[in-house]
Amino acid sequence: MKQLTRPPAAAGARRASVARAAAPSRRARAIAPRAIAAPERAAQQSSSSNGTGPSSSSSKWGPTSWRERTAHQQPEYPDRAEVDRAVDEIRQYPPLIFAGEARTLQERLAKAARGEAFVLQGGDCAEAFSQFSANRIRDTYRVLLQMSVVIMFGGSVPVVKLGRMAGQFAKPRSANLEKAPAAAAAAVAAGDLPAELPSYRGDIINGPEYTPAARIPDPWRLVRAYNQSAATLNLLRGFSTGGYAGLARTASWNLDFMANSDEGRAYVDLARRVDEAIAFMAACGLDSGNPLMRETEFYTSHECLLLDYEEALTRQDSTTGRWYDCSAHFLWCGERTRQLDAAHVEFLRGVGNPVGVKVSDKMDPAQLVALVAALNPSNEPGRLAVIVRMGADGVRAKLPGLVEAVEAAGQIVTWVCDPMHGNTETCNGYKTRRYDNIRAEVEAFFDVHDALGTVPGGVHLEMTGDDVTECVGGGAMVGEDDLESRYHTHCDPRLNAEQSLEMAFYVASRLRRRKERIAAEEAAGEAAGKRARSGDAGGTLLF
Repeated sequence: MKQLTRPPAAAGARRASVARAAAPSRRARAIAPRAIAAPERAAQQSSSSNGTGPSSSSSKWGPTSWRERTAHQQPEYPDRAEVDRAVDEIRQYPPLIFAGEARTLQERLAKAARGEAFVLQGGDCAEAFSQFSANRIRDTYRVLLQMSVVIMFGGSVPVVKLGRMAGQFAKPRSANLEKAPAAAAAAVAAGDLPAELPSYRGDIINGPEYTPAARIPDPWRLVRAYNQSAATLNLLRGFSTGGYAGLARTASWNLDFMANSDEGRAYVDLARRVDEAIAFMAACGLDSGNPLMRETEFYTSHECLLLDYEEALTRQDSTTGRWYDCSAHFLWCGERTRQLDAAHVEFLRGVGNPVGVKVSDKMDPAQLVALVAALNPSNEPGRLAVIVRMGADGVRAKLPGLVEAVEAAGQIVTWVCDPMHGNTETCNGYKTRRYDNIRAEVEAFFDVHDALGTVPGGVHLEMTGDDVTECVGGGAMVGEDDLESRYHTHCDPRLNAEQSLEMAFYVASRLRRRKERIAAEEAAGEAAGKRARSGDAGGTLLF
């Protein structure tokens, strides 16, 4: 396919149309792979070709080359020798995922970049040791299945299901210290607890309890996190291939507490239509035992934050010779760790997994182009997702310039919207997010891509299958005074099941609208072509 580019002179007009969010847009188009300007390809530590290339230098890549760079957001362990012992133990453990699965995921993400699929990435803000149970895993998995069916059926597009599960334990923090919570005020006043303690950085590092002992980083939590991830993956694989995720069970996925909600009723209606479609296909001869009807693909993801842990699970694939981080199928680099010359980009540039990078409204277009070149110098489709998190106003103001810069460079990325992290606020002493703001950012994301004629590739949500009250608003009608009733997160607020499903219905409506618009543009183009040909024929003299 020939590479398509657009003239730069129209950029200002496109930005104006995005700000209005109502201008007619061109048809989104697939971008063909094309070589881009990038540094020389790096060799692996073992001297065999890795196939992903270096970032901002020509140095050789290896699983430990990140140690030559500055590593941000790493815990300060009191005993480095104990860290080495814990990491060495993990190094002997089996991989959590397999290289072939990561390669398949990259193929799916490439389809999302072309508009032939849509990414649904969701799960806990941070997994917790204390909340680990089969029921919780099942309920979150079940809501993700519901959401994917809504998007597939309503948007007529395959869904790439990507869980923030089986490894999403660590959280970057904006400050090294945190103040005592209100519950500890009396103990602080009595001198029993300090007014500040080291920040809680996720169960894989330290404990959430506000005590000096709990906040000391413990390297053996790495081992516990590995074991919990392995158990979680075992359950997810069983659900995905054992019949639980079969389309014939669509109606049975509903959660009890959603039975009387508007979203629950809408889902039941949709499930009924899915059942009718399956019955029709069965009447046409489709085998109900077909794997497409009984199984589903489900992938895991987490933020690549603790580099000791990621390095320990980085293994060389015997089939291709490439290195893969076998802690998850997909890893992303956060807003606080995406420095081009730092350790996290250095590590991610060399692994064979598909990867992502989170981008806020602070990102400069030229910097993004350089970062994309560093993480995907071979311009492989599906290799890199750019996950934007900047609030609705930031999306409308900043995203057009970022998209245009990446397109002008001929770079292939999957654009994903994270409407959570740009919308956090404090209410009644609780961190929360307003559903209306979350939806507004998703709306802006679709509007921008519609106006530019580019592809909205997916959404990235912090959500749970639990009946929590952490985000305000939506059809669940969670009010500010409800936050204290079921506020269970150890870190950031999550959408509950009703709010998540409501978001899925909205995403499906936007995908359907996009598909209808493209079909209308194609029909108009064909009609114009027929008129032109008819005019040519009418003006021709026949002898």
